[in-house]
Amino acid sequence: MATAVTARPLRTNPAKRGRSERAAKTSWRRRVLLLVLLAVCLIGAVLIHVWLRLQVVHVGYVLSTTSKLQNRLEQENRELKLELATMISPDRLEALARKRLRLAPPEKGQVIVLP
Repeated sequence: MATAVTARPLRTNPAKRGRSERAAKTSWRRRVLLLVLLAVCLIGAVLIHVWLRLQVVHVGYVLSTTSKLQNRLEQENRELKLELATMISPDRLEALARKRLRLAPPEKGQVIVLP
């Protein structure tokens, strides 16, 4: 004799099923929140990295400009020292004194040495 077995759907307690669904939703929400938090941290790290690289490039430009200015000022300083040496040379000063002021070397008796 064959007996027919009818399949009955498993009945679960509705209270347990509600808890299970809530737990699944809570787990899903936590995963999404964790993923969003991770994405925000990653984006923040990338933005900080890009900002730091831009700062490095900016400081490099400032350093280059400052270096060029320093070189120019050093060259100008050398030129001014050369001009000063030329201006105060004894031969030039004597020539200017003779030409512009019509001065001549002192003759004997014009120089009096004081004790």
